[in-house]
Amino acid sequence: MGWLLVAFDLPVLTKEQRKAATDFRKFLKDDGYLMIQLSVYARSCVSFARQQTHLERLKKRIPPEGAVRAIFITKAQWERSFVIYGKPVQEVAPEKIPEQLQFW
Repeated sequence: MGWLLVAFDLPVLTKEQRKAATDFRKFLKDDGYLMIQLSVYARSCVSFARQQTHLERLKKRIPPEGAVRAIFITKAQWERSFVIYGKPVQEVAPEKIPEQLQFW
């Protein structure tokens, strides 16, 4: 179990580039990713197979320009991350992996 973290830099100088960047962000949200920051999204994955499935979907939707990086982070690594906000400094716990339903 863990998180698939996607970070990207996409050009937004032209109308077409802005649309491609917006469409990519919309795809990530529609595919179940949480926006961590404007260009950083994360999706929980309950298995290596699920990670591979989402990685293949991601590859098909990457815009023609820019750079995208996908990193798998284990649940233990994610839980040891720090989420820190402005002044006064406030630290909060990272997001929890969503509960999974099983159908038999």
